[in-house]
Amino acid sequence: MTADRTYWVDTLVRIAYPVLHASSERRLCIEMPVEAWTKDRLLYTHLEALSRTLAGIAPWLEAGPRTGEEEETRVRMAELARQAIDAATDPASPDYMNFDKGGQPLVDAAFLANAILRSPHELYEKLDPKVQENLAAALMATRVIRPVFSNWLLFSAMIEAALYRMGKDWDRMRVDYALRQHEQWYVGDGAYGDGPHFHWDYYNSFVIQPMLIDVLDLLSDQFADWEAMRDKVLFRGQRYASVLERLISPEGSYPPLGRSLAYRFGAFQHLSLMALKQQLPEELEPAQVRCALTAVIKRQIEMPGTFDEKGWLTIGFAGSQKELGEGYISTGSLYLCSTVFLPLGLSPNNAFWQGEADWTARKVWRGESVPIDKAISE
Repeated sequence: MTADRTYWVDTLVRIAYPVLHASSERRLCIEMPVEAWTKDRLLYTHLEALSRTLAGIAPWLEAGPRTGEEEETRVRMAELARQAIDAATDPASPDYMNFDKGGQPLVDAAFLANAILRSPHELYEKLDPKVQENLAAALMATRVIRPVFSNWLLFSAMIEAALYRMGKDWDRMRVDYALRQHEQWYVGDGAYGDGPHFHWDYYNSFVIQPMLIDVLDLLSDQFADWEAMRDKVLFRGQRYASVLERLISPEGSYPPLGRSLAYRFGAFQHLSLMALKQQLPEELEPAQVRCALTAVIKRQIEMPGTFDEKGWLTIGFAGSQKELGEGYISTGSLYLCSTVFLPLGLSPNNAFWQGEADWTARKVWRGESVPIDKAISE
């Protein structure tokens, strides 16, 4: 086990533990502070915190080591996660969460669904049958919500994918609509518009490409055109992963572009997912991606003010910067940052965790040889 892996595990646990511990005791609504601009976020913030935390920690819970100190920690966190799912979906629980009021629950039910896809054994099959039914009912409750004509279409698709994985009735049309529409919104060179328009932000990584890939990895064999689409989505995803890696400066910083900057290094979810799936583009060594992501994590997580005095995340990009939180941002939203840790689902013996390697920006600014960057065409 490398020092980086230990650092990643420790940091993920530091972020996730307050959420999972409070949720497991059915006290998240009491214990989690809510930093937000508007009071209506109280309707949504707790589901945001739990589902986004689970989406990031799920691969580690599913495939982490089965011996040693890390395994002991993983087992404890997995048990907390299952208890938290029970608390969030049990109608009798004081922490029963909102799955059908307003629009936001669709978003975070989808992140919860994504966690199920990434950890079906630990986060679904190990649940008590009653909890499994409560979870399915909670996901189905979101069907009353009409998604915004944007990346939100993928939230409906992700929920249906999870219901399929759980052996429940699922709506192929919601999946097909999201896939076809995003095909129309592809703008070229590995990037999708967020709806009919392109945005300079990180939503290709926060939502669009990871959800396209996870949904198609599960469901592409259902229809021949979905199978063909999967190949295109992966090809584009590899290009976008390369772009993300090149955005990381020699110092571990990256451009503060667009909305939702308070998600911090969640901006690199897609690069982390491609590493987890061992589908990085050929020009990227797994070790260089690990080293680049470690630099980013350290740069942001170690900024003073990132956590409050009780260990909860604060709104900000580099420390506490509430002014960087849009109206839809609250404390729960911030836990999307956990998705950078997806490669913890790889074995400690995997090449991702072995050796040291400089990333592209570090090499090029030292005057070293790097591959020429070029656009893709289809």
